[in-house]
Amino acid sequence: MKAILFLVLLNLSFFGASAQDEVEYKEPSKESSAYHDYRTFETIPTWGLEKIRQLIKTIKPSEEDADFYQAALTPKQFNGLKLREKFTYVMIYGESFSQICDAFPPIQDEHKKIMGYLPDQLSEQNWSDKQRQFLMANRDSVMSYVKILTLPKHRMGLNLKKALLEVNAGEMIPFIIQEYKANPKDRDLLTVLNLLMLNNKYPAFMTSLSYKKMYAKEYDYTSWIEFNKANEELILKRATDFYNERFKK
Repeated sequence: MKAILFLVLLNLSFFGASAQDEVEYKEPSKESSAYHDYRTFETIPTWGLEKIRQLIKTIKPSEEDADFYQAALTPKQFNGLKLREKFTYVMIYGESFSQICDAFPPIQDEHKKIMGYLPDQLSEQNWSDKQRQFLMANRDSVMSYVKILTLPKHRMGLNLKKALLEVNAGEMIPFIIQEYKANPKDRDLLTVLNLLMLNNKYPAFMTSLSYKKMYAKEYDYTSWIEFNKANEELILKRATDFYNERFKK
């Protein structure tokens, strides 16, 4: 239900902004488009992957609503999976579907920005409440799996980033910073750090200019600050301070 409400609010805020601002579609540059594709990369866990894909083919959607509906494994199927297989299922398949007729206009110069929010994942699918509860109930394992899947190529997919935010993984801040330094092209790791501070209402962040630019208004998927050395270093330092105050033992 929470995921559905979020999508409804998102659509309302978008259409309201469109009506007021009369946003005109503009094709992004090749560099911006390429970076958007980079941002939407998802990590596919291999634990029971083919088994999960075959099970997904057996799923039959419910007929609850014309715009929103659920399509999930049966409890028996899901409970019959090993823990890592359940994680694979959640990472590659969202059980909540929404019919969104109008696509969001592309963000211009995406490659020059630190975005306030992560892009959408799984097309028109989102995690169901049951899937979100699974992630939170197994948060230690989720954080461990994210490390295992990220380290070999220093590449954390969008789905893994969202899993960390779902379980409010402040303990992972040093790892996120480590991976950003190993792969500074992935500026969405900076976005994850900002969102962790936002979600935990870290005072030094909530009173910052970065907060005012990206989060003080209603949800806006296009909110951003300029990517430059000063902003990069500020986010890394502020996130480190947040970790040391809240999580360091």
